[in-house]
Parts: sequence; C-alpha cells; structure tokens
Amino acid sequence: MSTYTNLPAPSPEQGLNRYMQEIRKFPLLEPEEEYMLAKRWVDHQDTQAAHRMVTSHLRLAAKIAMGYRGYGLPQAEVISEANVGLMQAVKRFDPEKGFRLATYAMWWIRASIQEYILRSWSLVKLGTTSAQKKLFFNLRKAKAKVGALEEGDLRPENVARIATDLNVTEADVIDMNRRLSGGDASLNAQIGSDGDGSTQWQDWLEDEDSDQAADYAEKDEMDARRELLMQAMGALNDREKDILVQRRLADTPVTLEDLSESYGVSRERIRQIEVRAFEKLQTRMRELARGKGMVIPA
Repeated sequence: MSTYTNLPAPSPEQGLNRYMQEIRKFPLLEPEEEYMLAKRWVDHQDTQAAHRMVTSHLRLAAKIAMGYRGYGLPQAEVISEANVGLMQAVKRFDPEKGFRLATYAMWWIRASIQEYILRSWSLVKLGTTSAQKKLFFNLRKAKAKVGALEEGDLRPENVARIATDLNVTEADVIDMNRRLSGGDASLNAQIGSDGDGSTQWQDWLEDEDSDQAADYAEKDEMDARRELLMQAMGALNDREKDILVQRRLADTPVTLEDLSESYGVSRERIRQIEVRAFEKLQTRMRELARGKGMVIPA
C-alpha cells in the first residue's frame, strides 16, 4: 500500500530502543474509532484512515516479531516484515466481520515473518513441505519440552518423542536439528546501538510496559476461537460430539475403556469415532474462519 511512505522504520543505525519509543507515541484505537476508520478505508479508500490503523498496531507487530529472535536474522528486518504483514491485514480488513483488527492482523503478521525466515534460511530451501515447515518452526519448543534444548545430537528417545509429537520422521528430526545447531544467539549479543549504549538480546525478553494491543489481540483471538469451536460443533452428530467433548475438551478426559462400555462398542471403535470427529471439527472451523475473513496458518 503506497500510503505508508512516512512510517517509522527500524534500522541497526537507529537502534531498536529508539524505534520502540517512537511507535509508542501512536495512540491505540477504541473499538468504535477503529470501526469508523476501517469503514472509511473500505468505502472510500481513505489513506489517512488506513495509516492510523497501521500506526496504532505497530507495537503489536513489533511484539510478535520479538518472538522470532532465535533464527539469527537482523531483528530490524524481521520487524519490517511484520509491518508488511500488518499493512496487508489493514488492506484486507473487513470491520463487518465482527472481529478487532488486532485479531485479524496477527495471522498476517506471523505469515509475513515466517515467509521471510523461510526465504532467508537456505537450509529450508532443500525442502519446504508443510511438515518440514512445522518442524523448522517448532523444533526448539519441542526440544525444550523434553529438556534437550542445549544438547548437540539428540538422544534416540528424545528424537522418537519429538518425531511423534510433531508427526514427522525421526530422520527429519535429526537432520533439522543438525542444520539448526549453532543458530541461537547469546543473550548478551549486541543487536544495535541507540547512542546511549549497546542493546542486547536480553533487553527484549520482557517489556515492563503493558502492551494493550497484544492484550486485546490475545483476548479477541481466544473469543474468536471459542466462537468458531461452538459453531463448528454443529457439524458433529450427538455421538461424535459427546465422545469428542469427553475425550478432548473435558478437564479430566474419559478413558476409551469407559466410553466403550457406555456405548457398547470396542475401544478401537471409540478411538476411530474420536479421530473422525476431530477431523470434521477442524475442517468445519477452517471453513467458518475463512468465511469470517480470518487467515488460517498452514
């Protein structure tokens, strides 16, 4: 969108601290104000309205970008890509769908960042299937879950568990872990200078100021998912709904044994119904999400 020529832009020379201070000057929007600005953009292509929507969410884009620190890429460029995703979200945002811009923009911001990372890492150009992308973006979290974040080669039992959790082959886990080794930066690594001293990774681990945009986004996202879930449950018959609720949505899941006795069928049959119901629920949620203008990540 050509109207964003005067947006603040992060750069190593400027320093990220100064950039963060600059974007905090833009006020957040109340729901009614955001709706009116969005209508002005949709109905009249009002570039000033679009500009205000973008600037009011720059903090959200920066916060999401900070979650992708571990890939060895310049943070200023990651934030710039996040801003590109934000601009795309504003361009396509429909206020009549009933969601806040922050909820809608989160998907576009993350997608833009991930595409940038995939373009920048030569290792993923060897293979960019859906499973490999999932492994690339989730391996660190999976290693932390099994307590193997600082290891070199993974132990066989950890490889097996990660492969199962992420639904990939053990060979893929081993290969990706080796190619990603050494990619994490020190917490004390410098990421720029703002004139008052060097900025380090650890300076970005926690923001003492409350990020209202992120809070709004998280709340809206949870509300949106809850609403989609309730609507999508209508695609299930009574038995599928009951089994899925008791197996996956209850605080204490009911065992296959108990449900097989309740329904007078085998445990394997209960498991098959559960899997089928879950797949139907996911498919219906994606359909409903697309109808509401939400972007579904791959």
